[in-house]
Amino acid sequence: MIAVSNVSLRYGDRKLFEDVNIKFTPGNCYGLIGANGAGKSTFLKILSGEIEANTGDVIITPGERLAVLKQNHFEYEEMQVLETVIMGHTRLYEVMQEKNAIYMKEEFTDEDGMKAAELEGEFAELNGWEAESEAAIVLKGLGIGEDLHYKTMSELTGAEKVKVLLSQALFGQPDILLLDEPTNHLDLKAIQWLENFLMNFENTVIVVSHDRHFLNKVCTHMADLDYGKIQLYVGNYDFWYESSQLAARMANDANKKKEEKIKELQNFIARFSSNASKAKQATSRKKLLDKITLDDIKPSSRKYPFCGFTPDREAGNDLLFVEGISKTIDGEKVLDNVSFTINKGDKIAFIGRNDIALTALFKILMGEMEADSGSFKWGITTSQAYFPRDNSEFFDNSELNLVDWLRQFSPNDESDSFLRGFLGRMLFSGEEVMKKSSVLSGGEKVRCMLSKMMLSGANVLVFDDPTNHLDLESITSLNEGLISYKGTLLFTSHDHQFVQTIANRIIEVTPSGIVDKQCTYDEYLENDEAQKQVDGMYK
Repeated sequence: MIAVSNVSLRYGDRKLFEDVNIKFTPGNCYGLIGANGAGKSTFLKILSGEIEANTGDVIITPGERLAVLKQNHFEYEEMQVLETVIMGHTRLYEVMQEKNAIYMKEEFTDEDGMKAAELEGEFAELNGWEAESEAAIVLKGLGIGEDLHYKTMSELTGAEKVKVLLSQALFGQPDILLLDEPTNHLDLKAIQWLENFLMNFENTVIVVSHDRHFLNKVCTHMADLDYGKIQLYVGNYDFWYESSQLAARMANDANKKKEEKIKELQNFIARFSSNASKAKQATSRKKLLDKITLDDIKPSSRKYPFCGFTPDREAGNDLLFVEGISKTIDGEKVLDNVSFTINKGDKIAFIGRNDIALTALFKILMGEMEADSGSFKWGITTSQAYFPRDNSEFFDNSELNLVDWLRQFSPNDESDSFLRGFLGRMLFSGEEVMKKSSVLSGGEKVRCMLSKMMLSGANVLVFDDPTNHLDLESITSLNEGLISYKGTLLFTSHDHQFVQTIANRIIEVTPSGIVDKQCTYDEYLENDEAQKQVDGMYK
């Protein structure tokens, strides 16, 4: 168990937390949510001991081991991959090092023998003999093959290092697991493996994530950081989101009869009572949900930007023809004879384990990169708008304020008041619109890029991982905006719910070509898993 008592933290005049009291118990997974800047990552650092609160205490049950997902991807550059994972269990790794140091001695004394025997006993108690095989299983589950296990961390790519550090946190069944954005840089299949791991994890998990599907799958509770406090809600992210929307409706409708409000609340709870990510906790969760009263449902202070994309004209039936595109980058063939045709109204999610391949394909289609071979042709009635994975070229060294920055992309040379209003709907209010575009945060840059996309009036939108850097509120708004979009859409994303709710077609880019299916993402995954089982029967 881990708990905080009367924890407060201030930075100058800014209050992050005020007298927070909360207890996290074993067997549950808590999703820590809050607006950008609310202090989610800071709160995890307080729990781990990395940051000391101004007041209050963090209490951990004596003898319990806490594991944290490290954020410094260059911390273990000279270490072997397998060893880096085992280092996640600090005491086990210390025992291994002490034991090996004794056995390496040229002169082995009786005292050394006694110490070695003592260490061997502790090593066995800590399940040390299974350490390498357990570490290998976790690495493999996250997509780090055996060929990488004995390489040094410096030899790995950035995405591979992220997976190793996540393996380090998961290794050895910690009693308390703190995960800050664990799905970042993971491919969709690695996220799926992590979801299954956490759903079967018996101890305490506290996780910060912007992936709504992930939070829905793994979380038994939501810990909502708002107004400097943390409020616990039984249920997953969807339950919290719907309840906060219900609370806002109730607050805005003060004249509504209390009996009608209670009935609406009862209907709402009934929908979610059986929605449990862990079957063994479904009964207890239903009992807790049934006890919720009107006073328990509180409006959120969150603000949601407006994302609405309207084509200036309708495209014809001929949209895009791609024939035999191949591309090699840094000696690796990332696209091999890729061919497909885009139909009017398609909303296609491009997926695959290699993000470089997906980005290369989009850059080729948008004329920003040359293919080694093959061709493509856009229909004459199409107009395209492109959201690149890396948007730095739009902001680096730019001294323009946000109004003038957006004016560059306004086809009708709109007035200042129009552009200010447009930026206001994207949560840039008041004097914020006069900020230099070069000093924006990652999330603010994405919201500016979305404003640019909305102004384009394009009937074909191309998005390369647009949810990166966005908070949950902005992701939700963008998600709804693209569901409503009447044009054609090509996109990549690591957000399962984003892909599932938007795409009506899936194209998986593999080293040997593509797999193209007219279906939802969940249907694609089900068919893929079924095919693997069939293939396994004949091996």
